[in-house]
Amino acid sequence: MNLIELKEFLDSKVFQYNNPKFIETDPIQIPHAFSLKEDIEIAAFLTATIAWGNRKMIIKNAQRMMELLDNAPHDFVMNHNKTDLEKLSSFVHRTFNGDDFIQFITSLNHIYKQYNSLEFVFLKHAEKDSLQKAISKFKEIFFEIEHLPRTEKHVSNPLKNSAAKRINMFLRWMVRQDQAGVDFGIWKSISPSQLSCPLDVHSGNVARKLGILTRKQNDAKALLELDTALRKLDKQDPVKYDFALFGLGVFEGF
Repeated sequence: MNLIELKEFLDSKVFQYNNPKFIETDPIQIPHAFSLKEDIEIAAFLTATIAWGNRKMIIKNAQRMMELLDNAPHDFVMNHNKTDLEKLSSFVHRTFNGDDFIQFITSLNHIYKQYNSLEFVFLKHAEKDSLQKAISKFKEIFFEIEHLPRTEKHVSNPLKNSAAKRINMFLRWMVRQDQAGVDFGIWKSISPSQLSCPLDVHSGNVARKLGILTRKQNDAKALLELDTALRKLDKQDPVKYDFALFGLGVFEGF
């Protein structure tokens, strides 16, 4: 199909999947349980961090994370004591364990105290049409305090050729101005036009079948190729097509 036909097809799929029903089976339901901005972004960041594997297990374990944080993630991050942290040690999701969880809470505390917000860290290092450099800088800041080396693998670095799927998904949730009410759009200082698609096995395979991605690996180079194609379809809101690519892959077996 030509570019116009492709856009019409994908726009119809965005309309089909970018609606509140999507929330019911997606990990984004976890931050949707909160109303305070800081609670939403911390819940979203932690949920996105463990968003690989079985979706039901991701949701179950993200709910467990929130329970361990007393269902008040920002208050816990800012006001926890050593005893509070000890109860997190039992948490496990695949290779993300209790030690990693404790490190994440400690690093988030550092960021909120030193930089005032997560949003500011990404905004400060954002480029005009990309947040990939900002993600790399965020990882550097996240681990600038004393930390466990093993935990570094749980924050991707696009400048080391990672597609950074989970953190790009988190940024979509925070930044994208979604009229349908799925994504939050609570970070007003960053434009949706700067976002990159959360490239995973589903969206990658569908993009290849549609001819908008040729690279075989799901890495940073593939992400750049996909982003370039999606920006031709909608320069202002390119990652809305994540709903179409993901929906086609997961729900339709396209």
